[in-house]
Amino acid sequence: MSATPQKNRAARRVVAAAAGLAAVGGLFAAAPAGAQTLGFGSAAHGQGQGQGHGQDHGHGPGHAKPKPKPKTVDVQLLSFNDLHGNLEPPAGSSGNVEERQPDGTTKAIPAGGVEYLATSLRDARKNHPYSITAAGGDMVGASPLLSGLFHDEPTIEALNKIDLDVTAVGNHEFDEGAVELARLQNGGCHPTDGCYEKGKKFKGADFPYLAANVTSEKTGKPILKPYTVWKKNGVKIGFIGVTLEGTPNIVTAEGVKGLKFHDEIETVNKYAAELDKQGVKSIVALIHEGGAPASTSYNYDCDSPGAGDGISGPIVDIAKGISPKVDALVTGHTHQAYACTIPDPAGNPRLVTSAASFGKLYTDTTLTYDLRTNDIVRTSVKSANHVVTRDQPKAKDMTDLIARWNKLAAPIANAPQGYISADINGRGATTPESPLGDLIADAQLTGTAPAEKGGAQIAFMNPGGIRADLVYKASGSEGDGVVTYGEAFTVQPFTNMMNVVDLTGAQVITALQQQVSGSNEASPKILQVSKGFTYTLDMTKSGAARVVTDSVKLNGAALDPAKTYRVAMNEFLGGGGDGFAVLGQGKNKLVGPSDLDLLNAYLAANSTAQAPLAPPAADRITIVK
Repeated sequence: MSATPQKNRAARRVVAAAAGLAAVGGLFAAAPAGAQTLGFGSAAHGQGQGQGHGQDHGHGPGHAKPKPKPKTVDVQLLSFNDLHGNLEPPAGSSGNVEERQPDGTTKAIPAGGVEYLATSLRDARKNHPYSITAAGGDMVGASPLLSGLFHDEPTIEALNKIDLDVTAVGNHEFDEGAVELARLQNGGCHPTDGCYEKGKKFKGADFPYLAANVTSEKTGKPILKPYTVWKKNGVKIGFIGVTLEGTPNIVTAEGVKGLKFHDEIETVNKYAAELDKQGVKSIVALIHEGGAPASTSYNYDCDSPGAGDGISGPIVDIAKGISPKVDALVTGHTHQAYACTIPDPAGNPRLVTSAASFGKLYTDTTLTYDLRTNDIVRTSVKSANHVVTRDQPKAKDMTDLIARWNKLAAPIANAPQGYISADINGRGATTPESPLGDLIADAQLTGTAPAEKGGAQIAFMNPGGIRADLVYKASGSEGDGVVTYGEAFTVQPFTNMMNVVDLTGAQVITALQQQVSGSNEASPKILQVSKGFTYTLDMTKSGAARVVTDSVKLNGAALDPAKTYRVAMNEFLGGGGDGFAVLGQGKNKLVGPSDLDLLNAYLAANSTAQAPLAPPAADRITIVK
């Protein structure tokens, strides 16, 4: 399933190299990481490698001496991550970034939308002859209806127009499986839905998707290119792309069928050594795994009081283990914003960045490239995140793209599904139990409770499957408080099929314990629960002990460990996803409608314009801190 880009750009040439290509070796000498600063070489901007050739080199008086070749040039690396097909500005709290003010307070700034992202990137590239745009994965998947309805073809088209040079795969690139991912790379009409516009065939991505640590179980080889090399005027920078090794735990089993996911550190180090042998001494790793800064403000200094002191999470250990041959890490997955310095294994400073999510930020990094050693001067690397504000001009080509696809989506997207009296927060909730999580769990229980539909008594919803808020303010012409199909789809874009299974009370309690123990102990994943199911979480304790077992009740009665209960959940949880292995042990499974169908049915049955749904109280889980 090796995939290649469909075309090369004349303006910026990307040379892709798969594992096993013949080495270019011996052309360049290596320089140690963290070499002394040689200056930013600003005079090099706009100069080609051959400038001065053909001049009279000092032949007689009055002849000017030729300019010496620059020792370094500044390479601009623009990056972003976790776009998730958000072509239009994300609504509600999902569309804000938090900015720390000089007095210590914070301010919410509306941001995002590809019309503004394109303008920001194009403006940032001005006066930068060496500019690369890269991404850290999850460009597609869990997308709003405008992109998701068309299997994310609109997003790939937008990224082509934005001139994305390269991206790593993320876990959501596997939502529809490896075959569909290969189609996004190579092009071609969808095998089931066909072509969406008469006379137009989907061309695929102009840029390479990199999947160095994802191999086929049959061949043992990467399913896509593991790395690519960007070249211009003698400057060569290699990019290695990986997704998190734990991708199978957060994607449906069908999406990763036939694939193996390997250790991020071992994979990056393997290909960094291969690039180094080919004479590529400047290397950037695109890693779809991330961290959690101590502050959610995009301009928080995570190098205070010392380098990397303000960030935690998986990316810290990954960064500390990746070879010094790699000069910078562009990361993602956690939807956080940071530009931190985490020392490499040799103790040299190395930049690790992430630009939040949904196109709300982009990172601008300066890589000072030594033309003699062909390596990055680490001590001259600098980086910062910038807000994609909505008070700048829109990119017309993006506006036209959105309008074109919206016209195709309109008959489905604008259909009213129900009514709400106020914002019902899901993704934007600040508590582990969210009002929208309760509503979704109730919808799932209601739809699967009838005996012929499963006889469910309890419903669990994974928090990561709730992708947005239900916003009261109208997104179009539908009117305030109206929930359209497009808005509901944005909240639940996976259209996972519902499963109803037998679980004992003891297994249900184990599932609650798995929220806060094992792989979820460091970052708990609190299941959203249906009406009538209550319990207490004591977060002053650790691991499984955080669940107060004798507090677990169903409709006021203590859960009986020996009794069998019918439990509804989406197929992702039903496969043991998100570390809930016990939920994959359910018996007597009945497969029902999709989670989206049940949400829309619940909205239709339980709300009217005169009696809209109010936000649930989110009081089913008592949390002791």
